[in-house]
Amino acid sequence: MPMNQELPPPPVIEVIKVSKFYPPDVEALSDISFAINKGEIVYLTGMSGAGKTTLMRLISRMEKESKGLLDVAGFDLSKLNHKNIHLLRRKVGVAYQDFKLLADKSVADNIALSMEVMYEKKSVIEERVRSLLEQLNLSRKYDMLAGELSRGEQQRVSIARAVANNPEILLADEPTGNLDAENTARVMSLFYQLNRQGCTLLIATHDKSLYRGLGRRILELRGGRLVGSDTSFATGAAPVEGQA
Repeated sequence: MPMNQELPPPPVIEVIKVSKFYPPDVEALSDISFAINKGEIVYLTGMSGAGKTTLMRLISRMEKESKGLLDVAGFDLSKLNHKNIHLLRRKVGVAYQDFKLLADKSVADNIALSMEVMYEKKSVIEERVRSLLEQLNLSRKYDMLAGELSRGEQQRVSIARAVANNPEILLADEPTGNLDAENTARVMSLFYQLNRQGCTLLIATHDKSLYRGLGRRILELRGGRLVGSDTSFATGAAPVEGQA
């Protein structure tokens, strides 16, 4: 390499020979390795039970790997103790498959919570919350309790909360699983907008229509093993990025 040529930046997500076991003898993930660079949108696919959610939980440090190394947003997760997990949370947003909303809090309060812990001004928080609700067709749900929403509405609130702080990395686990075509398009448009601003996205999905024909990298899990890491140029209808 020429002396004046800069080294490429390190991956923002690096998974090296990672395995996850559950007692007594369940191997949920086996010897998984891949890397994701800053600014990529990568899709994690596989049938139900393939290990997608388990892998997302490891990358978000909700669970710890049994073997291997994970480096996320500059943090070696094997050395990250519970006292410092909040440092990772500042850089990584997570849209959970089971939403994890506070049912007795309003929609606005659920979204605002992630910004309040960052000590944002109230005026900034309110403006961001209202903007996200408008983008996700939830403006009229601002004061409604999260527990009174439909599952599709709860899913969109969970997504709004995950992106409220403009994270460096977004992990989205089946983010459109409960949505119709119109609201799926709204969510994907928001994701593309974040990506244009520099956010790296890892999206776990079994819905091929989200990535078909887009030329994005696909990581396929099967039985807890990574069986493919390819760029998808499949034919068929697909949303135009930025216009979904």
